[in-house]
Amino acid sequence: MKNTSFLCCLLAAGLFAESCGQKPAEINGSWTGTWGTAVQLTEPHNMPPAPGLSQNTIRQRFKVSIGGDSLKLRLSNEFGDTPLKIIAVSIAPALEGSKIDAQKAVKVKFSGSESLEIPVGKNVFSDAFAFKTSTRQDLAVTIAYDAVPEKLTGHPGSRTTSYILEGNQIDNASFEGATTTDHWYSIERLDTYTPEKSASVAIIGNSITDGRGSTTNAQNRWLDIFAERLLNNPETKNLGVLNMGIGGNCVIFGGLGPTASTRFERDVLSQTGVKYVIIFEGVNDIGPSRDTEKTKADLIEHYTKMADAAHAKGLKVFGATITPLKKCFYMESGSDEKEKCRLEVNEWIRTSGKFDGVIDFSNAICGKETPDIMDESLHDNDYLHPNAEGHKTLGEFVDLNLFK
Repeated sequence: MKNTSFLCCLLAAGLFAESCGQKPAEINGSWTGTWGTAVQLTEPHNMPPAPGLSQNTIRQRFKVSIGGDSLKLRLSNEFGDTPLKIIAVSIAPALEGSKIDAQKAVKVKFSGSESLEIPVGKNVFSDAFAFKTSTRQDLAVTIAYDAVPEKLTGHPGSRTTSYILEGNQIDNASFEGATTTDHWYSIERLDTYTPEKSASVAIIGNSITDGRGSTTNAQNRWLDIFAERLLNNPETKNLGVLNMGIGGNCVIFGGLGPTASTRFERDVLSQTGVKYVIIFEGVNDIGPSRDTEKTKADLIEHYTKMADAAHAKGLKVFGATITPLKKCFYMESGSDEKEKCRLEVNEWIRTSGKFDGVIDFSNAICGKETPDIMDESLHDNDYLHPNAEGHKTLGEFVDLNLFK
């Protein structure tokens, strides 16, 4: 009798899985974030160029980390002042420039409909849909808009070219003659279903994490280098990487976009399948500081709160040291106090025990004879941001053993 009951339970579980659109064979797999970006209110100088988005179509490219069998796309109107109305959305493998592989394009649906309206302050996940992707594949999301808010939700630092055409061009494969802009709008996350267990690494940061100094359309940010190393390593091949960097971002207050402390829940803790967290912020808090002792105390307080919140969810958290400031524009006044603050914060990151590990980016990118200055060959002509070689240095520096 017991064996019969057990068999019935197994059959019921299988039938339930199939009724939800999931085959019983997929039970051992998992949904995981494979791409994401931290959205913010789009500043006036980063708004879409003419003809704009209203009643028009945009094609936006990005490179995923891990591959999978199915996808879910999240769109955002978090900072909009009116509803965001969309006619249709499609996703396809990206080819050269604005072109896509139209034969593999899929119309994305939201609660069974191709069109959708996203209320003010909200974001929406699409229905799950079959779409096989490979690791580090280039994809393109095409959105045909109806009405868009005056205040747009987006991500200015895409380091990737997007393409705009007038009218509804959802089925246009080439996008020939499109207006170009190096920004993203509305897109926020892409989750993938993998047959094997997988997880993601979410990195919260500022312009260095966002990719300032890397090469537009080359996808050579330090996170890209790091992601490829993870995927090429047998022991970490099922780990995706999520770039939650915002240029000009601060941990505590000020800067561009929501501060790291206020967006930590949204951009890190709520990510699908997140297992590891890297916190790499603070330079934009120290740089303009007029009270470095308070800034030091505040940074430590907020690092502690973020680490504690991640640990409470069972995540491993790694602290990354703040890279050198000397000779950059931030050091035109109060340089000694700011450098002292940076060194003391970094020492706390290394020794406090609040983190499960430390990624010492400061030592990785400083000059051999000048630990307080970014290496002359690795900065982007400003002694603050790494150049492409600097990004490569940071990406290759991360110890993969932390993620085994």
